[in-house]
Amino acid sequence: MTAPAATPTGAGSPPELAPGRGFRPLAAVGRLFAPLPGAVALFGEHIILLARALIWLFRRPFRLRLFLDQMEFVGVGSLPIIMLVGFFTGAVTALQAILALSLFEQQRYVGFGVGISLARELAPVFTALMVTARAGSGMATELASMRITEQVDALTTFAVNPVQYLVSPRLVASALMLPVLCMVFNILGLIGGYVVAIISYQIDLGQVLELFRHGVDPIDYIQGLIKAFFFGVTMATCSCYQGLNVRGGAKEVGLATTRAVVSTSVTVLVLDYLLIQIMNVLFPYGGM
Repeated sequence: MTAPAATPTGAGSPPELAPGRGFRPLAAVGRLFAPLPGAVALFGEHIILLARALIWLFRRPFRLRLFLDQMEFVGVGSLPIIMLVGFFTGAVTALQAILALSLFEQQRYVGFGVGISLARELAPVFTALMVTARAGSGMATELASMRITEQVDALTTFAVNPVQYLVSPRLVASALMLPVLCMVFNILGLIGGYVVAIISYQIDLGQVLELFRHGVDPIDYIQGLIKAFFFGVTMATCSCYQGLNVRGGAKEVGLATTRAVVSTSVTVLVLDYLLIQIMNVLFPYGGM
């Protein structure tokens, strides 16, 4: 008696379980979530790099000069662009607020609108995006160039931890200087709003200032500074990760820089939403 012929996989299965039939929707869902494990692993690698950088902050040797150099690069170097963008952001916000409030004859609220918008949202987010475009891209380019020219490997050879030497100073500088630049953005934004509202549209200065003092609280600026702090940590982590994980030639340096700017910008916007939700619970808005 001859043995039965081998049945191909799925041929003897019920029609609803045969591959390519009833499993098609499930397979489509699987393909949809297939990249998720890779994204989770990438997020975990960023967290590990951040944790290592924080741990090495408290280990000798303490190279103060590296921290000061990075603070100058991130803070002082970004000051002109922050001042320029801050002034015109405040001016544009005031102009749009005046045009909207004029429909209700309530132009005197322009100071409150500009102040609360800058303090809570525009100043920290725009500061993070501008500094990312300038300093974050520079971090990724510098570290990527060091990686492909084997300078990072040379540090390891000389018993210098690359994370302590390269990442920790950039992390601290970004976390400290982003809140400072955020306040500069706020000041220049208020000046820009003042120029448009008071000088260009001759709105009563006393009413504008009174409503601004009544509506904008110090807690609003504290929330903006907290956001800027976390945005600085995010920028340094993403930029350093992309720079240190470059493999290949000179072309990969440009790609790493692009990935650093894009990933940081997207992460800042997502983190901004999460921080808003958290702060709305911790600091209920009193407002007017």
